[in-house]
Amino acid sequence: MSQHQTSHSDKDRVVIFDTTLRDGEQSAGASMTFEEKLAVADLLDEMGVDIIEAGFPIASNGDFEAVSAIASRVKNAVVCGLARAGSKDIDRAGEAIRSAKRGRIHTFISTSPVHMKYKLQKEPHQVLEAVTASVTRARGFTDDVEWSAEDATRTETEFLLRCVEAAIKAGATTINIPDTVGYTTPDEYSALIRMLIETVPNSDQAVFSTHCHDDLGMSVANSLAGVRAGARQIECTINGLGERAGNAALEEVVMAIRTRNDVMPYWTGIKTPMLMHASKLVSTVSGFPVQYNKAIVGKNAFAHESGIHQDGMLKHVETYEIMRPEDVGVKETNLVMGKHSGRHAFREKMKDLGYDLGQNAFEDAFNRFKDLADRKKQIYDEDIEALVEDGITSAAKGAKVIALTVIAGTGGPQKAIITMDVEGQHITKEATGTGPVDATFKAIKAVVPHDATLALYQVQAVTEGTDAQAEVSVRLSDGGRMATGRGADVDTLVSSAKAYVAAMNKLMTHRQKTAPDVDAPEPVKSSERV
Repeated sequence: MSQHQTSHSDKDRVVIFDTTLRDGEQSAGASMTFEEKLAVADLLDEMGVDIIEAGFPIASNGDFEAVSAIASRVKNAVVCGLARAGSKDIDRAGEAIRSAKRGRIHTFISTSPVHMKYKLQKEPHQVLEAVTASVTRARGFTDDVEWSAEDATRTETEFLLRCVEAAIKAGATTINIPDTVGYTTPDEYSALIRMLIETVPNSDQAVFSTHCHDDLGMSVANSLAGVRAGARQIECTINGLGERAGNAALEEVVMAIRTRNDVMPYWTGIKTPMLMHASKLVSTVSGFPVQYNKAIVGKNAFAHESGIHQDGMLKHVETYEIMRPEDVGVKETNLVMGKHSGRHAFREKMKDLGYDLGQNAFEDAFNRFKDLADRKKQIYDEDIEALVEDGITSAAKGAKVIALTVIAGTGGPQKAIITMDVEGQHITKEATGTGPVDATFKAIKAVVPHDATLALYQVQAVTEGTDAQAEVSVRLSDGGRMATGRGADVDTLVSSAKAYVAAMNKLMTHRQKTAPDVDAPEPVKSSERV
């Protein structure tokens, strides 16, 4: 609790609705595997998220299975499935959340003139009828029903009032007012929420919710403005993940409330020391790196390079820090890691960084750390995190990189010779390419033939200096299926090979598990989403 935070009361409780697994996964190229979704859901549940929007059950069999599995394993949070206003969507969502201790159906329909005319091709009276019908049908599965007016901030006021009143009358217990295209401003959004609460006759029978996109960079400000106007639920994602410019970032809204409790006297149930761990997990599984200067969880969020800032920090930390790093899970430590560090020091560092490894995984990480320390003069926390995450990826089933030799330079052609372990057999192949990375990937393809195509190749230096580890993200596409792999090493080409193989293994695993399904539902168009 911050120095400004007041005593808790139920009327000041802000419910955190996390949609990382639904809206966040709609980010172009951010698809997560079944296992990755379960890992994220488990962490969200542990850190105190109130509602987990686990997916869009009608979108695919994979989404349905993920929502159903999350519903059966989550211990504390409400598990929510998204549904359009059609009966098939709602029935599918109801079936997916059936095993949840507490389940919610979130149904929506567009209400703005531009959406009704061009997307839905419906008249206002038809949309109003669909509001009542969809909420009524959803209530047949659960008494926790959320209704959203897609593109609410561009909806005509009178029609929005009628729709909200109808939704509550039909049994909706949460009313979401999305800024679907990130168009509104804090003053406008606050006035809209306040007007709805004060004008709709039965508004006291529902909780009002915010769902703000970041197209103009105001999603967090708009969400908090909505809360000040009377909303008591914020829909958000870890790292602000989401379509286009993303959603309001969970870590930002939570820490804004906590830090500025003097002007926003509200509270959430989020265990904030877990924020950094959640950020890193979502970044890893989505393949979306967190920008260095990202608020709360960015690498530089608690870094001070300016001499003036450093001097102030040495004299008193509050000169340049408004939050304690440990409040968001950033551990401060004087433990310097190097080639002379032992297992005990390394285990303590693992704890500081939020990792709880089994004995075999710990020994593997320690051995990789010692190997890295022999090749790199200074070991940073980011180096250790990268090698641990790389070790987790390498431990997964599938092919593994054993050795790589690359011949490159201006003379050309570039050639790669790779040795891989494939089902216990060591196979060596070589290939030439239009560059060392191209040659490396072609050599891998020679070892394990496949039809996947490269959709993303991204290199990021984990730390500074010429001996910095390179963390590479590779995204492969195969028949509409996307898989992202990551690899880390002081050699960029080795990192590239590891990342490519990790992505390839995910695709191969999915192909083995998936059988043709003639009853698969029609895919949901990207435009048909909140």
